[in-house]
Parts: sequence; C-alpha cells; structure tokens
Amino acid sequence: MEASTLIRKIHMDCPLCDKTHEVEERKRIAAITLKSEEVTYEERFYFCENADEEENEFETGAMTSENLLNARNAYRVKKGLLTSGEIVAIRESYGLSQVDLARLLGWGEATISRYESKAIQDEAYDTMLRLIKDNPLQALEFLKKNAEKFSRSKRLEIRSKIVEKLDSYGKEFLTRQTFEGEYANYEELSDANGFTALNIDKIEAMISYIAENISNLFKVKLMKMLWYSDVLAFAETGFAMTGMVYKHEPMGALPIGHYSLMNLERLNVQEEMSYNYDTMLHVYPTEGMDYSILSDGEKAILDKVIKKFRNYKAKEIVDYMHKEKAYTETAAGEIIPFSLAKEVRPL
Repeated sequence: MEASTLIRKIHMDCPLCDKTHEVEERKRIAAITLKSEEVTYEERFYFCENADEEENEFETGAMTSENLLNARNAYRVKKGLLTSGEIVAIRESYGLSQVDLARLLGWGEATISRYESKAIQDEAYDTMLRLIKDNPLQALEFLKKNAEKFSRSKRLEIRSKIVEKLDSYGKEFLTRQTFEGEYANYEELSDANGFTALNIDKIEAMISYIAENISNLFKVKLMKMLWYSDVLAFAETGFAMTGMVYKHEPMGALPIGHYSLMNLERLNVQEEMSYNYDTMLHVYPTEGMDYSILSDGEKAILDKVIKKFRNYKAKEIVDYMHKEKAYTETAAGEIIPFSLAKEVRPL
C-alpha cells in the first residue's frame, strides 16, 4: 500500500472479505491526468487488512465522487479557476438556487449544478462568475439583461437578495471597485501613470484638500488641477501623486474613469444647476477627511496649484492647459505621457 494516513476505523460490512469488521478509512496524495495536465490531490479510500494484498482497497460511490471532485479542484487551482466550493460560496452569498444563478448569468439551467459537482468551467464562464463574486452591481446588470428568464415575483425576490448584499458591502467599496476597474489595463508602472500605482485614498484627500481652499470648485476645473498636481510632482520627484492616467480630451487633460471618480462615496459632490440650467458637479470638502496620507511636499505642490488657479474659471484653466506641450503634441483621445507633461510651464 502506498504511503497513507489513517483517518479512522469503521465497523462495517466489508465487500472485499465478506465479513463484518473494523475497516480503516485512510487518505493519501494521488496523481491523475486531467485535460492533458497532471495534478495531485487528496484521495480517500477504505483498507481491509483481511483481504488479498493485490486487492485490499475499495471506495464507496460517495468516496469516488469526492475524490474526483478533489482532483478537478486541484486542476482548477493549478489553472487559476474558481473551485467548486468557491462557486457554491458565490451562489450562497446571494441566496440563490443553482437554477436561479444559472439563469441570472444567462446559462443553461444545469450549468451551475455541473460546475459544483463534476464539470470544470472554462475561462470565459469563470470570468463571469468572478464578475459577480465581489460586485453585486454586476449581478444587478446581469439580472436586467436576463430579466425575461424569471417571473416578475422571482425577479423581485432575486433583486432584493442582490440589493441586500449590495448594502452589506457598502457603497464606498463598490464605487472604488468600479473606479479601479477602469485601471485594469494600467496596473504596470509606466510613463502613462507617472510610475505610480493608483492610490484612491490619496486622490480623495487631494480633492477634499483643494475644495477646502477653493469655494467655487467644479468638476472641469478640478480635473485640470489634479493633472497639474500630478505633473508638478512628477517634475520634482520623477513620480506622480495619484497614479491616474490622463487622456487628451477637448476639455484638456481628463483622467481615465473620471465619471466613476466623481461617484466615490468619500467625496462631497453635489449636483447644482448653472445659470443656463445645465447640471454641474460642485465639489466641497469632505468633513473629517484624513490628510495624513499627504506628505508635506505633496501639500506644498497642491498649495502651488491652488494659488495659481484659485480664481480661474473653468474655460480659463482649460485654455491655459491647451497651451501646454503635453497637450499640443498629443492627438485627441491619446494618453498624455508624463515624459511630455514634465515640461509643463512654471506655475
């Protein structure tokens, strides 16, 4: 018998020796090839000491199913896929049946059942499950998309469960996730993000700090002030402050994900009507904001930007930014590299 560990002894009818006696339940590490990939997994079996040496091990049907599930999960782990247990946990976190979750995602009704018990999901299906794993907002989107698969009462029931999960997560967490998702393609430190990882805590602190010093702070003006703050930091230290990536847009430099940015829960942003009845986003300081994340050097940079643009109107700061080399030497829609932005005019 290969190296194994005794789990327990069970008094049972042994199918090998046809006697009722204590049979050993044991476990060991076994190997199997799945989809041309060899994996190791934990295997359970029964051992009969009375049986012939060549045939002294056996499994029940339940054991065989469990062993195969362990093998498939070992494959999933090796390939970076969700395990069957993780899929069960996702479903249960929403309080859904296997059929309900399959319908929610637009799949065949038996799909989730198979993934929880025997089949291995491909990467596309795995990605869809991960989309809702920690993002109830995405689950709501799937419910809207596949609404016709449910009766009205079932749809309302599922929506209520998703909203309940949404509330438990907290809006700040979810809005951060949305904003971070905009930067999925910019995680590597590069000239595009000023060799700085995205730092949402710092962005929130910077925005509130600027708002404390400028009473008429609206979105367009704020976006330019953030760009100038990042650019000055890069010019002085070789690193931007926020990790945001800016694009060449008609209104000047705009960070990727600026719509999601303005929805961050820790920002104090109010919709207000302008004189011509357009909706404008007025940014106010956030009460109780912790500014300790900003270094003295970073505050000095912010102070310099605030002093320069305090009395600028939105159009004036846009026109000013349009004259920067970083803007004139990039095309519409292009990312503005910090190597160009480093040549910003002195403030």
